[in-house]
Amino acid sequence: MGRVTRSQHTDLPSTLGLPIALVLVLVLAGLAVGLPLLDRAVPAQRAIPAGAPYEVGAGVTIVPPPGATLDVTGTRPGEERGTALFRIGPVRYAVAVQPFDGDLTAAAIRLRQRITGNRGYQVTGTQLAVSTAGGLAGVQGGYTAGDRGGRYAVFVAHGLTIEVTVSGGDLDLDRTLPAIDASTRTLRYQEEQ
Repeated sequence: MGRVTRSQHTDLPSTLGLPIALVLVLVLAGLAVGLPLLDRAVPAQRAIPAGAPYEVGAGVTIVPPPGATLDVTGTRPGEERGTALFRIGPVRYAVAVQPFDGDLTAAAIRLRQRITGNRGYQVTGTQLAVSTAGGLAGVQGGYTAGDRGGRYAVFVAHGLTIEVTVSGGDLDLDRTLPAIDASTRTLRYQEEQ
């Protein structure tokens, strides 16, 4: 049996009657079609253990509501910051943690500005004081855009801001807000040992 030389390996496309450029185009086309198909085949939502704390990032945990799934497309845990995106049916429930050197008032103003700058949402009503079971003090409020609404809450702890945003159709929100409120009360910050 003979040996295959290096030049014979590189000449394979030409021995099949295909120019190298055509082979490259076919490979790239396969990747362009195949990768999106693979991406759609992998589900974006993952089941999470019921009643167990989920680590958002930077030492912040939360117990998601019963029946919630984790949406990996919007979840980014980390050492100094993190985001967890949960879905409860069609309702979106996000918790974001990031470094912050201001006070609670400044954090609330910043979050409200980001909400009103996004897709025509308007902040509605007044802000209310809230606290978690672990003693974190914060404020919460509501926002709306047509038949979609939402709620926000913000907390400041140890150089971090913890932002909670909830959005969905009005009927879906009415059904899920009690469970989301209970979940938000489970927010905890634990300094790393």
